[in-house]
Amino acid sequence: MNEEQQKVLAEAMKQEILRKILSKEAKERLGRVRLANPAFATQLEMYLLQLYQMGQIKKTIDDATLKKLLSSLIQKKDRKIKIIKK
Repeated sequence: MNEEQQKVLAEAMKQEILRKILSKEAKERLGRVRLANPAFATQLEMYLLQLYQMGQIKKTIDDATLKKLLSSLIQKKDRKIKIIKK
């Protein structure tokens, strides 16, 4: 297998896992997040895959749960302190 085939296979596996753990509404929300901020959507997908691999996802993630995850990730991201010297 060459590198490109491995990337395609890994992406297919990722999409299959996300299809398994997300409800229809949550998948739609993730799609909208991807349109608005692709980097953040990728970060969220990696976080969901980590939770799945650690066995912390016991049931399908619905839209409300995904909203909570999004807000917690946004809050973590916004905790950066900017110091502006004048």
